[in-house]
Amino acid sequence: MAQFSAREKFLTGLIGAPIAASAAPAMHEQAAEALGVRCHYQLIEFAGADMATLRALLDGVRRLGFAGVNVTFPYKEAVIPLLDDLSARACDIGAVNTVVVRDGRLIGHNTDTTGFERAIGEMGVVAGHGAVALIGAGGVGKAIAFALANLGVAELSIFDADRAKAEALAMQLRGRLRARVADDVASALQGAAGVVNATPVGMLPDRGMAVPEVLLHRGLWVADAVYTPLWTPLLTAARATGAKVMTGRELAIYQAADAFELFTGLKPPIAAIGDAFDAVMASRYGAA
Repeated sequence: MAQFSAREKFLTGLIGAPIAASAAPAMHEQAAEALGVRCHYQLIEFAGADMATLRALLDGVRRLGFAGVNVTFPYKEAVIPLLDDLSARACDIGAVNTVVVRDGRLIGHNTDTTGFERAIGEMGVVAGHGAVALIGAGGVGKAIAFALANLGVAELSIFDADRAKAEALAMQLRGRLRARVADDVASALQGAAGVVNATPVGMLPDRGMAVPEVLLHRGLWVADAVYTPLWTPLLTAARATGAKVMTGRELAIYQAADAFELFTGLKPPIAAIGDAFDAVMASRYGAA
């Protein structure tokens, strides 16, 4: 592996709310340390930011020497009009989770999609294994929908409490897969081989379940984008039925790795990122 000067350093961060429990600082900073460079990853928590506030935050990112920032709930779609350019993937999806600063310009990317593709691909349950139910059509839901299309899923049933969001996503997916809008979670799961929770339901301090326990069964695979805690109420209940499950660990690790490479131009060590994530989870929630 190439060695880099210890003097080389990167300023990165995360905009969103709530983000105090994020494992991102540990993942990015330890990835840099493993490569012999330095990275400071700053949490920029701001709840209820309007467009003027978001513009000011991004202008600070542009001016203060940031290599880039990640963007999370609830701003993955709101930041788009404030950026100078988008990658082709982010443009298609209509959501951004990574903003790179290049020559004073802010360029939006989406590593939720690439991260989820790698994570669910390892699970071996997607292409050719039936329809998938997607709960949540916001920023991360959009990214996951495009990832599932890229992996060969033929049919997607989408439910969102805001039906207009689900309908808009179904329209975006035209030509990529068959997408239908469900009236409720139960109808979304009808005939589905798997389900993905792409809502914040289950993220601490919330202890709710995006999918009612009565709908879970052994023949269903269940994935959750939430990782605080790693074992959400949904995944705990699904595991108890004998269903195959995927925690938010792999998505968190792979999207961070892809963002790190965009920020720095350096290939990140996945093992170091995974170790950092696991250490954060163990310190906060104990062993799974």
